[in-house]
Amino acid sequence: MTASAKSDGHASFSEQEVVDVVVIGAGVAGLVAARECARKGLRVVVLDAAETPGGFVATHSVAGIRLDSGAESFATRGGEKGKPGPVASLIADLGLGDDIVAPNPRGAWVQLPDGAAPLPKLSLLGIPGAPLADDVRRILGWKGALRAQLDRYMPLLRVRPETDLGGIVRRRMGRAVLDRLVTPIVAGVHSASPLVVDVHAVAPGLTKAMTNQGSLSGAVLALLEERGTKVKAGSAVGGIDGGMFRLVEALVADCQKFGVEFRMSTAVRSTGPLPEGSGLWNTTTAPVGDESEPLAITSRAVVVATSFRSGLSLLGALGVDTGAADAWPEPASVELATIVLDDARLDAAPRGTGVLVAEGVGSVRAKALTHATAKWSWLAALAGPSRHVLRLSYTIAPGAASPSQAEALADASELLGLAIDPSTVKGFDVTRWDDSLAFATVGHRKRVDAVLAETDAVPGLLVVGAWVAGTGLAATVARSRTVASDFAFELSTGAL
Repeated sequence: MTASAKSDGHASFSEQEVVDVVVIGAGVAGLVAARECARKGLRVVVLDAAETPGGFVATHSVAGIRLDSGAESFATRGGEKGKPGPVASLIADLGLGDDIVAPNPRGAWVQLPDGAAPLPKLSLLGIPGAPLADDVRRILGWKGALRAQLDRYMPLLRVRPETDLGGIVRRRMGRAVLDRLVTPIVAGVHSASPLVVDVHAVAPGLTKAMTNQGSLSGAVLALLEERGTKVKAGSAVGGIDGGMFRLVEALVADCQKFGVEFRMSTAVRSTGPLPEGSGLWNTTTAPVGDESEPLAITSRAVVVATSFRSGLSLLGALGVDTGAADAWPEPASVELATIVLDDARLDAAPRGTGVLVAEGVGSVRAKALTHATAKWSWLAALAGPSRHVLRLSYTIAPGAASPSQAEALADASELLGLAIDPSTVKGFDVTRWDDSLAFATVGHRKRVDAVLAETDAVPGLLVVGAWVAGTGLAATVARSRTVASDFAFELSTGAL
């Protein structure tokens, strides 16, 4: 059977041809899985309803500047001490290693109901490693700092297998640390309260370090030392000179080099194994918005790399027990409002690289602000003198209106501590991400493991993505590379 030529010059498999792997979803997890399979000589087709690949790693142009419209950094954790983490390792493998950059070490601030202050240097998700340090006392006051210091002298009780982060912090260090430090950061990063997020999901290794060190603050210091990240809060991340979207461009180019075919704007209507004994899968697709008869793709295997709700739907149709629908928390919808403006007063970066907003700050709707040109030197150089890029993050409730330019500008003025003239704005855009965050709530890992126990028993099926791997690109990339490599090896050697 032969392949036909597509208009973009790449080979296209005919409908009757059996391909090795169909990857459903062209986000980073799907791209990584496709690349691993193709590098082992397998023929791969990637399907996605979106117009462009990348998922939440995306790009847009505002005031003539090409910017990240989704993820703009990656967590550097995950590698052994002194070695790159999974995302940095992938970036290097793709030939972009020299373009990995670190953010401005000044770090971020926290906006409290009674004022703003820089986040403590020695901290992890806001948990202080040195509770009596000046930058901690500035936020907690002496009373709160002394209560947090008691952690060093309290007996360490056995941590339950599933424990909410907020409960640990409150028991060990008190309410002030929870409310004024941990909650703003966890809400800003995970769009959830620390009282419902699983410590093992958002702070891997923390409970083990607590056992070894005998205290929560000692555990924080040990993890910071282990990761080599004794830096300002919010700075344990890396980026790519030019933008994180370059990772997607490099992944797509590498996939195409190994013969991967991309079918974008293509909705998957169903997927499932053909009659028992064939060892083949049938995936039906149709162009987005096209009500014509679906097209079928036959493959030896299928990788489900979709978002959370889409993944549950596809797996449920396969007979996988995904549990009760209401057992899974509703995914968050996040909108990112980007402002490009000219204001020389921002050259001094009055709030460092950005601001996280604590509960009780009623004067702003945004949950966080990133001063992107203060955070990334490459972007400051690209933007030019006194031109600045601000990005505000909003958690959007069902039916709520998107932030307007006026509202975003008012929030930015409040958080930066200066009145911004609307006439200085050169560009504005809002990007909405639905089903956008991997869930880190207590019980999520158990539910995911139950689903994976069933899917692992289905020959020719692999599930990847943030919702099964954990929060952030680091977890997503690490799991996708590992399981897809093993999956591809078994498929190429006939073990599947």
